[in-house]
Amino acid sequence: MKICLVGSSGGHLTHLYMLKPFWKEKEHFWVTFDKEDARSLLKGEKVYPCYYPTNRNIKNLIKNTFLAIKVLLKEKPDLLISSGAAVAVPFFYIAKLMGKKLIYIEVFDRIDKPTMTGKLVYRISDKFIVQWEEMKQVYPKAINLGSIF
Repeated sequence: MKICLVGSSGGHLTHLYMLKPFWKEKEHFWVTFDKEDARSLLKGEKVYPCYYPTNRNIKNLIKNTFLAIKVLLKEKPDLLISSGAAVAVPFFYIAKLMGKKLIYIEVFDRIDKPTMTGKLVYRISDKFIVQWEEMKQVYPKAINLGSIF
């Protein structure tokens, strides 16, 4: 199994990195911002830098959509995992068109309101994970696995 871990740097990247027991022994690669925290945390990992800022930035959404096509065709992952933010959207939609499996993890700091990215990928995700039981009111088909911290 080959995994694509896609997300913004900062807290979203930290969420994904905390899944290391799951991905460390599997072939994987990252898509994230080329920022100091990501470079430091992912030193020695295969990383594709994406375009930012992403929130409400149409130009970078388009650039990241073309990046998603290029990276996903090259790497051919079986599974994409993300905890957001906006960079996940084009990767998830392109991957879905390619028949890939998608797991989205809504971030820990959302207890009863959805994120924009969560709302955009909820319907296409194969597994949608929340970390609070209250979030099942927002995302009825979600799975509550509790905190990943």
